[in-house]
Amino acid sequence: MSRKLLLLTSALAASAAFPAYADQAFNRIATFPVATNLPAGVDAATLTSSEIIAATEDGMTLVYSDSPLGAVGFIDITDAKAPKAAGIVKIEGEPTSVTVLGGKVFAGVNTSKTKQEPSGNLTIIDLASKAIDASCDLGGQPDSVAQSKDGKFLAIAIENERDEELNEGALPQLPAGNLKIVSLKDGTADCASIRTVDLTGIAAVAPEDPEPEFVAFNEAGEIAVTLQENNHIAIVDAASGKVVSHFSAGEVTLENVDTKKDGALSFTGKVENAVREPDAVKWLDNDRLVVANEGDYKGGARGFTIFSKSGEVLYESGPSFEYQAATAGHYPDARNKKGIEPEGLEFAQFGGQKYIFVAAERASLIGVYRDTGKEPEFVQLLPSGIGPEGLVAIPQRNLLVTANETDLVEDGLARSHVMVYELGEGAANYPQIVAAPNEDGTPLGWGALSGIAADPKEAGKLYAVSDSVYRSAPAIFTVDTTKTPALITAKTVVTRDGKPAQKLDLEGLAPDGKGGFWLASEGRTDKLTPHAIFNVNAKGEIKEEIAFPAELLAHETRFGLEGITTLGEGDNLTLVMAIQREWADDPKGQVKLLAYKPKDKEWSAVRYPFDKTEKGWVGLSEITAHDGKLFIVERDNLIGQEAVNKRLYSVALDGFKPAKLGGELPVVAKTLVRDLVPDLKAATNGYVVDKVEGFAIDTSGEAFVVTDNDGVDDSSGETLFIRLGNIAAVN
Repeated sequence: MSRKLLLLTSALAASAAFPAYADQAFNRIATFPVATNLPAGVDAATLTSSEIIAATEDGMTLVYSDSPLGAVGFIDITDAKAPKAAGIVKIEGEPTSVTVLGGKVFAGVNTSKTKQEPSGNLTIIDLASKAIDASCDLGGQPDSVAQSKDGKFLAIAIENERDEELNEGALPQLPAGNLKIVSLKDGTADCASIRTVDLTGIAAVAPEDPEPEFVAFNEAGEIAVTLQENNHIAIVDAASGKVVSHFSAGEVTLENVDTKKDGALSFTGKVENAVREPDAVKWLDNDRLVVANEGDYKGGARGFTIFSKSGEVLYESGPSFEYQAATAGHYPDARNKKGIEPEGLEFAQFGGQKYIFVAAERASLIGVYRDTGKEPEFVQLLPSGIGPEGLVAIPQRNLLVTANETDLVEDGLARSHVMVYELGEGAANYPQIVAAPNEDGTPLGWGALSGIAADPKEAGKLYAVSDSVYRSAPAIFTVDTTKTPALITAKTVVTRDGKPAQKLDLEGLAPDGKGGFWLASEGRTDKLTPHAIFNVNAKGEIKEEIAFPAELLAHETRFGLEGITTLGEGDNLTLVMAIQREWADDPKGQVKLLAYKPKDKEWSAVRYPFDKTEKGWVGLSEITAHDGKLFIVERDNLIGQEAVNKRLYSVALDGFKPAKLGGELPVVAKTLVRDLVPDLKAATNGYVVDKVEGFAIDTSGEAFVVTDNDGVDDSSGETLFIRLGNIAAVN
């Protein structure tokens, strides 16, 4: 790494914790599940999406494209902190993009029978009546729609996208796409005025198949068009319909990046000559434009680039945006060669500041940068729903809105959401935990925090473990909670015989009083992962492995250990562990709390009663001993509006009397300490996440909760680090 890049990335990593302008920040104020816009009588589990989003001129209504539903949706944000469903308009076909001008919505609609027979139209919807006024045949499959600043024209990218199953997706695949320019007359589209701009013959990759992707206007009436698969950008004069310039988007060589899908975050790889293949484009002024280098065909440069309209590179982000994502625990290991996959863009001026917003689809994050006219200045990260693509700024109301297209309803996971952010006084409330960079400026690499524990001597110091998401580098993290955000200061990889330990699924840890730790690993026999306790020293070296006894394993399921804590010390040391869910020998609605005495090698247990649930399942996530009690996190596996049980209970040690395995086990009594759902809702005004995985109380009595972000795999990637205050006041 060059010294210049080292200094830059070190500064960027450190800045993730502190916005450039600490007196003002964007913070999320509302979250809207798109499925709540489904009409009465429609199954709530119907697949929905919010992909491209626009706002009415008064900023009070949002309009989004919902391709899987075949609809354009509306959201009332008169009260921005309480968005309301405002209905949908069903359309024959798949809406791909929307824009709003005056009292009309203009939607590009894909009606193609096959990729080889592309077709589509421009559908015009009246805002007041929500009725379809008319449609214009576009002669191909539309992707992006934009309006000119003076309200005279619409530009529509007719992509005629390639079939990735045909000839392994190789280009060319005809018929070729093009650019349509539509004149606006009397507040609506004049279908008879549609002009076709031929974009063939200008790109080097597949000149006969341009594949236009995204369009944007500047104040001069010029249209920037990205030809993504062709790694090219064209500038078109809207009035004349002529291509006034075009240029290759070029290549980037990336050093010190994570390039392997290997269950470890290691920023040591290199990608040479990665073609940018830009998706979204926005003008910063009449002479500069910014592109998001998502990649789609053979490339993707993982960041964003600012060009002059003649093609000169004015700024290249390189890996810096990825570093910001990794610093906040949002780097996706389960990914492809496109890294965090920057895809969407927005640009707007709020007061005296101009901001660039970059949406990273794979990281589920928005990067906020200040446009300085030269090198943009990183400001902050915004948490997003899964797969952010569309963004719209509403500067007159100090609002930013994102559309997050991914809907995982079929997997029982998060739905597609629209999220609203407001620029206001004060600091950013996200991220809530970040990591200091390595000495060389590269990211430390972290995520999927599955358990936390307090240092036995130092207040404000915690330890955390990551679970099997990072199977090739299981780690123990040191966390400084005296910083805001909390700061991960060190990472210790758990090793066996000098190499990163394999076949671990770490779900809990407890200091062993000797500088090392007891680790609880959730077993899964079908994946050859043992149910076991491990003792490691301060270097993370495994010194002892304690397997489950036969009496337990005879009844095992895949839902094993989910936390570990200690009682007593020396010869009286007892390890106490929580099993997540019922095993085969447990009565329904009860689960074991295990006890193990290392000196005597004796196992015993009690049973813990779950709360009843009408939907999903309930399990345990954490166990912590403090001041005569066992504190236990009990949670359901539900998310968003359906989440009910995310609760902290206590069990008095006076009533904790484990019995030997194989016989009747006593059932402990539990006391509710705190309902965590309000804390989860208030943390960042997002939806309630599934995995409340960690709870700890430090030596001063301060209590902390952490959530597991699943390594950003089918997850928004948000790690909530919640400070509950002193445990004496928590309940």
